[in-house]
Amino acid sequence: MVLVNSTMRELGSSAPDFSLPSVTDGKSYSLSSFADKKALLIIFACRHCPYVVHIKDELAKLGNDYANEDIAIVAISSNDAENHKDDAPDKLKEFAQELKLTYPFLYDESQAVAKDYTAACTPDFFLYDEKRKLAYRGQLDGSRPGNSIPVTGEDLRAAIDCVLKGNPVSADQKPSAGCNIKWKAGNAPAYFG
Repeated sequence: MVLVNSTMRELGSSAPDFSLPSVTDGKSYSLSSFADKKALLIIFACRHCPYVVHIKDELAKLGNDYANEDIAIVAISSNDAENHKDDAPDKLKEFAQELKLTYPFLYDESQAVAKDYTAACTPDFFLYDEKRKLAYRGQLDGSRPGNSIPVTGEDLRAAIDCVLKGNPVSADQKPSAGCNIKWKAGNAPAYFG
């Protein structure tokens, strides 16, 4: 396990398109799948990372709390499932079912989508506005395994609420931190490490 921070992609950058299969319902999803929503939250996650496990209940709660709001949420796992069996599609599906996730969990086998988003860690959060411009990329909240700060989701929730109200999100954003994305041999992007 290598602890890394998110890359803090440039605010205002456009959401890269993708087309990925969902481990939860077997459908394929792309940016256009969520075109009817005012906001889009993309969460790079996995099953085995202790940083994701630490916030897993909040990940489920986000889906429930914003179910009737004008936001789409999607989780993506880009980890090398060959060398990290807990992150294979069938295990991700079990994880999503255990949490009763209300949003799709996609599998990025080629890792191209993680690279397009400059995702670096799990969890890594990317919140886009109605024009699919990046409004927030940062931490869920200040809680980390072992630091005794409760998991509330306050940083991300504040950003979501701003986007849904059409208000600007503060540019004072703290990076997310977690396990590095498990890149396939020779696949780690230049921004990583």
